[in-house]
Amino acid sequence: MRPPSPRTAHLPALPASVDLVVVGAGIVGLAHAIEAHARGHSVLVVERDARPGGSSARRSGHVAVTTQDAATLSCALASRERWLKLGREVGFRAKDTGAVVVARSTAELAVLDDLVAARDGDAALLTAPEATERAGVAPDGVVGGAFLPLDLRVEVADALGTLAAWLDAQPRADVARSTTAWAFEAGSGRTLVRTSRGEVVARRVLVAVGPDLDRHFPAEAARAGVRHDVRQVLRVAAPDGGAAGGAPGGPAHDAPVVLGGTTLLRDAAYTHSPSRADVREHLRTVDPELLDADVHLAFTRHSGADGDTLVLGDARPPALGSPDGTDRHPARSEAADEALLRAASTLLGGPLRVRGRWTVPDVVLPRPRRGPFAGTPFGVSDPVPGVTTVTVGDGLGTTTALGLAAKVLDGLF
Repeated sequence: MRPPSPRTAHLPALPASVDLVVVGAGIVGLAHAIEAHARGHSVLVVERDARPGGSSARRSGHVAVTTQDAATLSCALASRERWLKLGREVGFRAKDTGAVVVARSTAELAVLDDLVAARDGDAALLTAPEATERAGVAPDGVVGGAFLPLDLRVEVADALGTLAAWLDAQPRADVARSTTAWAFEAGSGRTLVRTSRGEVVARRVLVAVGPDLDRHFPAEAARAGVRHDVRQVLRVAAPDGGAAGGAPGGPAHDAPVVLGGTTLLRDAAYTHSPSRADVREHLRTVDPELLDADVHLAFTRHSGADGDTLVLGDARPPALGSPDGTDRHPARSEAADEALLRAASTLLGGPLRVRGRWTVPDVVLPRPRRGPFAGTPFGVSDPVPGVTTVTVGDGLGTTTALGLAAKVLDGLF
């Protein structure tokens, strides 16, 4: 047995036993820990980094409820209510700002028309002037849009830290930062969890480590068809220092999420529209590099000491070297950045100045055809007795995890 790491020797001892050990303090892990604690179970969250984060903390915080489908939609709707409730009770910003989708072609508008018809009151078509005003974008080329009132904005990085601190302060709940889970050993109705700070006995273990699943259970990740993905994100100065993405002069956190037409090719609810193929063909004609970089044009507005900025997401670098077409850490692609920046500049009506660049590790999962999670981007499995892994693909952790947790916990205890 390895001794505790000197780096964590000054930290308080872990509890000897708990009902549930959760490995990973991203939104998926914390969602399950909070749900388990609410049901009366003792909980220990083990997080290898000094602060909770994960992939969701690097995204814009868009809770994309309206454009999900089937079982994913039910999880998104439940997550929406839990985000708002936790925001009020725990003390972080979760705003029902909605989202505005801006259409710049008749094909895009036709897809939005189909979505509005399918959502029956939970989405509304916008005229070109309405879409331009609500999104705070340039009017040139805009033919209309849609407003998605169920969508939220959450400051995820702040929310995760606040949630972790709140959970750690609750009775029968602990969050162990700077702590690595090394091994899981099944016993008679219990699992021994070996960590860098000692051992804990748990009734159940839940591993929610996103792209790092193959570091713990490589055979399970391979069996499930988990593929690594990386998305590129940009932070740019708001045009002219103004209030792009919301009413001029309004608070940045009250501005809606703004989405471009490329999002129609990715979000599940749009797949039912026969006009979606026309959107792809139109983009292939006017700017094929958007398709090559798998650009998902969306932005949120933020305020800081250096003025208003926009977080633009996202694009994919070309795959490098790996047999499955993806790499864990591919080189950043200038072409992908340029395609994303060009799409945003066209929508906002002028050149944009880049303030920051980062990447977001993610996973892509085959959608199961059978079982309780059929048709969803959720990977839930039991690789060894007493241990359940939960992975959310396609960047939908923020959108679905708080609703998914209730379904997973139903099967654990």
